[in-house]
Amino acid sequence: MIASPLSMLRAQYDKGQGQALISVCSAHPVVIEAALLHAASRNQSAMIEATCNQVNQEGGYTGMTPEGFRDYVFGIADRVGFAREQVILGGDHLGPNPWKSLPPEEALQKASDMIAAYAGAGFTKLHLDASMGCKGEAAHLPDAVVAERAVMLARRAETVAPGQAVYVIGTEIPTPGGATEALDHVVPTTPEAVRATYAVHEAAFRAALPEAWSRVIGIVVQPGVEFGHDDVAVYQPEAARALVASLVDLPGLVFEAHSTDYQPGASLAQLKRDGFCILKVGPELSFALREALYGLDAINQFRQPQASSLIEIMERVMLAAPANWQSHYHGDAEEQRILRHFSYSDRIRYYWPVPEAEKAVQDLMHSLGQDSLPETMVSQYLPRFFERVQAGALAPEAGNFLIQSVRDVLDRYETL
Repeated sequence: MIASPLSMLRAQYDKGQGQALISVCSAHPVVIEAALLHAASRNQSAMIEATCNQVNQEGGYTGMTPEGFRDYVFGIADRVGFAREQVILGGDHLGPNPWKSLPPEEALQKASDMIAAYAGAGFTKLHLDASMGCKGEAAHLPDAVVAERAVMLARRAETVAPGQAVYVIGTEIPTPGGATEALDHVVPTTPEAVRATYAVHEAAFRAALPEAWSRVIGIVVQPGVEFGHDDVAVYQPEAARALVASLVDLPGLVFEAHSTDYQPGASLAQLKRDGFCILKVGPELSFALREALYGLDAINQFRQPQASSLIEIMERVMLAAPANWQSHYHGDAEEQRILRHFSYSDRIRYYWPVPEAEKAVQDLMHSLGQDSLPETMVSQYLPRFFERVQAGALAPEAGNFLIQSVRDVLDRYETL
């Protein structure tokens, strides 16, 4: 069965309802739990996505296959009482990117096996991204080649799970995980580029996989949003006016916007109105979680001065395995130290599953327990929650602050 909330997006947009789905791109268990609780509170489906590098048939950097990630998400859903059938699982950038150093034939075979694994595991939103060149090819491939390879991947998914998935095409996106340089300006996708991408994919699908074309529901474009290490490019509707106008030429499709993290609520609301009906967010969710953890650690440090410092432990963990931040964070030693903990790109998120980091968080939560924390200390170290604690709307317990930190981000996506 097709994921109905996705297949209805364009019809809702055409009726002026301004609906949008939040795509949560994270493997952190607290983030996923918060996303499910957020969706449950609104009687909505929850869309959880994994990327090709994060989850694939070889394990990805999480060590999880698509089937394993599905069971991981479902396990959290079962624990919090969220119906499995209300979970929409998505696969992002499904293509040869993890294997682009290999010859094209070999890389595409692995990409085909990956999308088969996603489809077989019940993922019903599949982003087809074969835009990157493989060994011996140009870095950016011609549109016709990209479309041909996208159809090849879709055909493999259809072989495994006929008629079950909806597809997203398009690859003009912000840098995954955030830009590495200061943001001077971000240029929206041109209408000409959108129409060209649409036309070449339509022709390829209609020639080789016509039934599946009716289930292509979105196209990834750059609306002019991005975040770097310490700045955010906020959506400018005027700059995207021509792009937004091109949606009329894309029957049945909506825009998918990546890297919408840290956008103000008013900008998110305008993105919805402008047809960006799939809004992806990831690093901001774990950034907010890290803020709450560091606030709780400060409370614990004050109450128990001999306790280990979570910040010091995370610094040690990141320095011991610099591969996930070293090529992204530049500057002198002090600048890099600040970025390791406080960059908007939040590359610290790769380190929370490290055993030493996991133990540090467990020790912190055990130390704080389920006791109510003094609201005066909440005011000092977790001020965003203070008014709700004072009003009795949020119980001042450590676990509540972790969940609420993520839900506050998701709540901003509901701004009308």
